[in-house]
Amino acid sequence: MVTQQPFSVILTGTGIIALAGIVVNNNIVLIDTYQRLIKAGSDVESAIIKAGGQRLQPILLTTITTMVGLMPMVLQVSVNPFAEDWFSYGSPTSYTWKPMSNAIVFGLGFSTLLTLIVTPAALALPARLKRKSAPLLVRGRLLLPDLGTVRERLGR
Repeated sequence: MVTQQPFSVILTGTGIIALAGIVVNNNIVLIDTYQRLIKAGSDVESAIIKAGGQRLQPILLTTITTMVGLMPMVLQVSVNPFAEDWFSYGSPTSYTWKPMSNAIVFGLGFSTLLTLIVTPAALALPARLKRKSAPLLVRGRLLLPDLGTVRERLGR
């Protein structure tokens, strides 16, 4: 694969399931904040901006602490204070857990970008589509624009 390591269905699958839980939680918190702001009377765009601003720090803190906490597994570093050398690299245990930690760390980094960029864009999409299609609806009937007017606006 990309990281040049063997693929483990069980451990990588476990990592993906754990990753899904974190990602869903981040999105639920962001969307819940957005919906509370909408109910409080904010318009869609300001609610998206405020929700993103309010939830940015918790989402980033969750992501960073999880990624930093899993770095010893990703880097295959073992710490044993009862052995002569406290730190060892590449122990059999670290090889076992590496697929799971890689799935969580790299997936969480990518999904955090999606949570902070794609989710707000998806929340704004219905309002944007409604605003763009509003001139076409008059009393619930669809009015198609004149083809000549469309060509003039496009410059063709």
